[in-house]
Amino acid sequence: MNLYDVLKKPKLTEKSGLLKEEFNQFVFEVDPKANKVQIKESVEKAFKVEVEKVRTMNVTGKKKRLGRHQGKKSNWKKALITLKEGQTIEYFEGA
Repeated sequence: MNLYDVLKKPKLTEKSGLLKEEFNQFVFEVDPKANKVQIKESVEKAFKVEVEKVRTMNVTGKKKRLGRHQGKKSNWKKALITLKEGQTIEYFEGA
């Protein structure tokens, strides 16, 4: 798997902002087939930082209704990236 195909998009939410400020953690949506080693290498190459720890979780898509029709959003994989002390990703700094 190409390392640049592993990361899909960052998750910019209120909770991810708190994680960034308090614990130096960043949240990404990643490819469901990617493992922790591939995610770590991908973040280190893409943003030129040192990753301390990677935590992953599979998020189940929510059920949605529109009138009498019912559907479901897609399942996706989330990765919490903890960077080493003093490291940061400039994409999240809001320039």
